[in-house]
Amino acid sequence: MPSFDTIRARAAERKGGEAILATLLPKMLPPAELAKIPDDRMLAEMTKRIFSSGFVWSVIEKKWPSFEEAFLGFEPKRLLFQPDDYWGALTGDSRIVRHPQKIMSVRTNAQFITDIAAEHGSFAKFLAGWPPQNQIGLMDLLAKRGARLGRHSGLYFLRFTGKDAFMLSRDVVACLRDAGVEIAEAPSSKKDLARIQAQFNDWAEETGLPYTHLSRICAMSIGENYPVERLQHYMGDE
Repeated sequence: MPSFDTIRARAAERKGGEAILATLLPKMLPPAELAKIPDDRMLAEMTKRIFSSGFVWSVIEKKWPSFEEAFLGFEPKRLLFQPDDYWGALTGDSRIVRHPQKIMSVRTNAQFITDIAAEHGSFAKFLAGWPPQNQIGLMDLLAKRGARLGRHSGLYFLRFTGKDAFMLSRDVVACLRDAGVEIAEAPSSKKDLARIQAQFNDWAEETGLPYTHLSRICAMSIGENYPVERLQHYMGDE
């Protein structure tokens, strides 16, 4: 298995040097800061990632103030108090993207966040306390207890909240396979995910880097060499 220094050197060469590479590494929140995020912002970020999946992100961003209005500021308990008629009306509400399944995921995730908050004080406290060494366990929990928080939406949710987490984009997977990790091109099995987690754990121990940065460097070391400006514009997208 090659040293991560080899992967980092390749990424730096492709992007024009270490100084430029450093500007392309996403920011994370320290656990103490992450733990302060209110539940309504957690639900809002979940919802934004779910609606952005398979859609043009800029459209969702442009309409987002209307999403906030339509979903009552994403206050979980307030949303859970709303009757079925409220949710039915949202499927015809032009202020938002009218996708019935995604709309109803907000209701399910409001309950998910409320349940977790009851157990841990807040959803953010729960998230901040989850160790990155077991990210696949967190991914499994998001997928099973939440709605539409599977591999892609769930990982983007973690990235955009500032949680230290690796991504599983095509380029990250290609980097792992190129490094000798025996996983499928579209890894989804428990065995593949365990191998991915183990490799990121090894790289984190080797380098002292956070998982977010390991993932980003991995993505930039292989595949299409996207312009620096594009990557700076889409800092969460690997």
